[in-house]
Amino acid sequence: MSQPRRSPHDSYETETTDHQTETETILLKHLPLNPESPSPLQRDAHLQFLVRNLIQGFPSRYISQDASQPWLLYWTLQSFSVMGVALDPNNKQKAIDTIMAWQHPDGGFGGGPGQAAHLLPTYAAVCALAIVGRPGPGGGWDQIDREKMYEFFMSIKQTDGAFLVAHHAEVDVRGTYCLLVTAHLLNMLTPELLEGVPAFIKSCQTYEGGFSSASQPYFSPEPEGPPTLLDLPRPPLGEAHGGYTFCSLASWIMLQPYLALQKPSLQRPSLNFKALLRWLVQMQGSEIELGGFKGRTNKLVDGCYSWWVGGCFALLSSLGIVGTHGRDNNHQSTTAHQEDEAWDDVDDSVWDRAALQRYILCAGQHPAGGLRDKPPKPADSYHTLYCLAGLSSAQHNVFLSSTRQDAIVRCWKTPPESTHAQLRQVCFSHSLSWTEEEGTSRILGAQNNQMNATHPVFNLTMTHTEGIMAHFYKQTIPSRPKKM
Repeated sequence: MSQPRRSPHDSYETETTDHQTETETILLKHLPLNPESPSPLQRDAHLQFLVRNLIQGFPSRYISQDASQPWLLYWTLQSFSVMGVALDPNNKQKAIDTIMAWQHPDGGFGGGPGQAAHLLPTYAAVCALAIVGRPGPGGGWDQIDREKMYEFFMSIKQTDGAFLVAHHAEVDVRGTYCLLVTAHLLNMLTPELLEGVPAFIKSCQTYEGGFSSASQPYFSPEPEGPPTLLDLPRPPLGEAHGGYTFCSLASWIMLQPYLALQKPSLQRPSLNFKALLRWLVQMQGSEIELGGFKGRTNKLVDGCYSWWVGGCFALLSSLGIVGTHGRDNNHQSTTAHQEDEAWDDVDDSVWDRAALQRYILCAGQHPAGGLRDKPPKPADSYHTLYCLAGLSSAQHNVFLSSTRQDAIVRCWKTPPESTHAQLRQVCFSHSLSWTEEEGTSRILGAQNNQMNATHPVFNLTMTHTEGIMAHFYKQTIPSRPKKM
C-alpha cells in the first residue's frame, strides 16, 4: 500500500511547515490498513473517562477551567447523550443542584458559584439542564429566572446588533450564538432582542468566506440624538475561524423565521454562501491528514473541528446548499439564492464524511479513554464531545422537514398570556422540524461506532430539545413516526 502524498512544500522551511511535517509523520502511523475498517470506537474506555470526571472530579490540570464549570458539565453530559447513555436519577439531581448554584442573582449563569453572568456559561448551563433537568420543584427548569435573564441579555446588547459576552467585556459572535440558543430553548424571543442581529452576523464574514469573532462598527454623529450606525464600512475583526463560523452560520439559521416575518420593503442582509462553502471545503485535510478538519487557513487538523466545521454542512443543507438529500418533496429554500447562484450542481461529495469518521476513530481516540485534538495529545472533555458530535454529524443526515414543521404548527396552541406569539410560533416549529432521514446513515466500520443524531444547531439530542422546548412554550409536540 503506497503512502499518501505529503502536503506541498515550497522549500522555505518555517515553524509552520515543521509542525505540519511533524503532524503528518505522526498521523501516518495511525493510517488504517483497510480504510473501510478503521479502529472501532472504544465506548467502554470513553464512558469510564467521562464517569471518572463526573463522579471523582476533574484532574488538577483543569484548575485553569474554574470559570468554565458549566462547560465541563455540559461537555460530559452531552457526550453521554450522543453515545446513548443516560444518568441515573441520583446523579441527575446532583447535576441540577450544581447547575443552579451557578445562576447569577441578576440573571444568566456564571462560570461557577458567585461568578459574573456570562453568555457562554449561560448556554452551557441551560443545555446541561435540558439534558438532566425536569419541571417542578428541584427540577431546575422552573427555577431559571427567565425575566432577569432577559434583562441581562438586553443590558449587554449593543446598538449595532452585537452583544457583549458579559458586562464590561468584549463582543464575540460566539456569545450571540449562545444567547440565541438560550432564548430559543427558554421561549424568550422578542423583536427587540433580535433587532440588528442579522446585520451583525453578516458583517463578521471575511474575504475568505468564513467568519471572524466580531466587526468594527462606525457611526455618523447627528446634531441631536444618538449617532447613526453606518452600513459601511463595517470590517470584520480577525481571520476566519471554524468556531466563529459555526456560531455565525447557526445563528443565521435561527434568524430565518424572524427575517421571514420582516416587511418585504425592508432590505435583508445576505451572506456570501459561495465563498463560505469554498472555505469550509478547504478546511478538510488531505489523505495524509486522515480527512480531519482544521479551524483556520494554514493550521493543523484538530478533532474539535469535526463539529465546528464538519457540522456546518448540515446547516448549509437546510438553506438548499450541499445536495438535495433529506429534503421533503415540497421543500423550498428561501435563502440559498442570495447571489442568484444555482446550487443544483453542488452535492454531498464536496466533503468526505467517511474520511472524517476515519480521522476521529483512528487519530481522535486516546488509548486510555476520551478523545483528543490529535496524537500524541491527551484526551479532554472538550475534544471528547466535539469529536463525538462530529462523528454523529458525519454519520447522519439531519434536515429541516417542512412536513414535520406543518405537523408541529397544526398542534400549536397560543398560551393566554403569550406575547410575540407569531415570532415564537415560527421559531418553535422551525427549531423542532429537524428530522433524521431514515435509511441514509453512513457508519464507517462496525455498527458499534454509531452515535445518536444530534440537533445541528443546538448540539442536543432531539429528545432533549423537544423536552425542554415543549415545557417552556407550553406545547404538546406531535410524536415522530416510529422507525421501522
